[in-house]
Formats: sequence, structure tokens, C-alpha cells
Amino acid sequence: MSSDPIGARLAELAGRVADGDIRFATAESCTGGQLAAALAGHSALGSHLERGYVVYSVDAKCEMLGISRALAERSQGVGTSVTAALAEAALDKSRADVAIAITGFCGPQEDDEEVGLVHLACAVHGRGILSRTCHFGEIGRRAVLDVAVAEALTMLCEAVPNATVAD
Repeated sequence: MSSDPIGARLAELAGRVADGDIRFATAESCTGGQLAAALAGHSALGSHLERGYVVYSVDAKCEMLGISRALAERSQGVGTSVTAALAEAALDKSRADVAIAITGFCGPQEDDEEVGLVHLACAVHGRGILSRTCHFGEIGRRAVLDVAVAEALTMLCEAVPNATVAD
């Protein structure tokens, strides 16, 4: 693996969207906007970022993207169903073709949270949701954020060949 997995995946994604008008939306909880910043900071990808939502708290998830409070509170705002709902909402509330959502526990541990547990979901118009659960372990908060962003970029790379640009 590259010593810069985020950079390598950004380059791969840039190559995949070079001849298209694919637009992305992000809904980030634990990564706090790091994915959107990586997309915006890349010269070939910045124009493909349609919008980014930072929905760190349960309230933000509910108020900004309309996630059911019962769903969000059931799992402290983290989980497969919450992440899928965030990706769907980000897609529906934007002009994006592909939306990706990230939730997780980066540490330090509180209560019975699994540090390093990250849920990702990618929604593509007309194609449904692709979900992934990662158990990165207690590798340190910064490292969990970085590997979560790298994994999200991998999912975007996987989604692009199947994406259909919205009218």
C-alpha cells in the first residue's frame, strides 16, 4: 500500500471522473469534514464536490439531513442504518450523483463503544446503497480518521463506474 493511501485514492478517483460530470456529496460524522476537504483540496476533484455535510452530533444528523431521531439515538448516531440513511439524505438533498456517509467511534473509548468501528455507506442515483463496516481497532484517533477517509475514497472509486449523472 502507498505511504499516502489518501493521496493514492484521490489520484485514482480523479482518473475515474476525468471525462465526466460526476458530482459528489458527503455526510460526515466522525471524520468531521476531512473527506470533503480532501476532495476540495485536489485540483481535479474540487469541481466534482457538490456539497458536504458535517453531521457530528445526533442533533445535526436529525436537523440537517432529516434522520429520524429514534433511529439516530438508538445507536448514538453511529451504525449501518444511520449511515445508509445519511447517504440517502445527502443524495436526496443535493444535486450530487453519488453521496457517501461516514459514522464511527474514533476514540477515546466512552461507555461500551468499539474504538475504531467505522460505518460507511455510498448512495448512487438509481443503484441503491453500498454499505461497509470496518473494525480498524485502537490505532489512534488521527489514524482512524485517515483510514476512514481512505476507505470512503475507495468506495467512491467503486461507485463511479456505475454512476449515472443526474439530469
